[in-house]
Amino acid sequence: MSLSIATPGTLVYGVQLPVQTLTRTISEPWEERGGVADLVAVAQTADAAGFAFVGATDHIALPLNDYTKHMSTTWFDPVATLSFVAAHTRNVRLLTSVYIAAYRHPLASAKAFLTVDHLSGGRVIVGVGAGHVEGEFDALGIDFASRGQRTNEAIDAMRNAFAQEYSSFDGELFHYGEVGLSPRPAAGSIPIWIGGSTKPALRRVAERGDGWIPQGTPRARMRECIDTITRRRDEVRPGAEIDLGFFPEYLYIGTPSWDTGGYTISGTADELAESLREAYDFGCNVLHLHFRSRDRDEMCDQIAAFGRDVAPLLTV
Repeated sequence: MSLSIATPGTLVYGVQLPVQTLTRTISEPWEERGGVADLVAVAQTADAAGFAFVGATDHIALPLNDYTKHMSTTWFDPVATLSFVAAHTRNVRLLTSVYIAAYRHPLASAKAFLTVDHLSGGRVIVGVGAGHVEGEFDALGIDFASRGQRTNEAIDAMRNAFAQEYSSFDGELFHYGEVGLSPRPAAGSIPIWIGGSTKPALRRVAERGDGWIPQGTPRARMRECIDTITRRRDEVRPGAEIDLGFFPEYLYIGTPSWDTGGYTISGTADELAESLREAYDFGCNVLHLHFRSRDRDEMCDQIAAFGRDVAPLLTV
């Protein structure tokens, strides 16, 4: 059964929701004074503009140290957030980008995602990452060094629970006999995308993923990463479909009247589309977009302009 969300030969695209985290490397300054209404407005604008997904990210409890000093403590729970967003949208998919599966028992995670998928009419995409804040693992009583294996087992156990009503699992870190979970997935299963650009993450994508969420991967490394994924995929899962993502630079449609920063592409719809079509050359079919904005209205305007003016130019 194919779990791809993209039609062959097309690019689908989505955006991270505002306000749900206030870490400055992810959020815009205006989000610090934003609220629930802003989050909902952006989700609804993306839904109306034909975006394939909206995303919410994940941290539970961050220690205060040198590693986390650039990070805010505001990280909405992604499952709760996306469940709320589901009630305010109609078609857009709901992506955890990314959910740190190692922090939870896979049966608890599977139950949460199955529930949101049922409530939303089959719109969930489970994006999973291994986590990177050692102090957060310590606070939760979870071994940081084993997070890779824990993540792999959590993915395998969740996939079993998505695929059949009754499932069991016999791993080194998670072990349980046959148990049943409902409600069942609206589409028969739920896609699992893997986040990260390290060698273990790329291997995880190839061996287990229905999709790849690159994180911090520059254009210059995209072909190398995708070659790594596809080579390993062909060894262990020949023919498996993987929705391959691309994080382009920040976008601003039009000529900005303010400093949008050096890592931003701005210009006409044609100019942005030409830059984004390089995703086809990489072999990607999913765009993870970030629009520069000074307030909610500007972010919504940018999203609407992308759907109206840029998206029709992305076909090749």
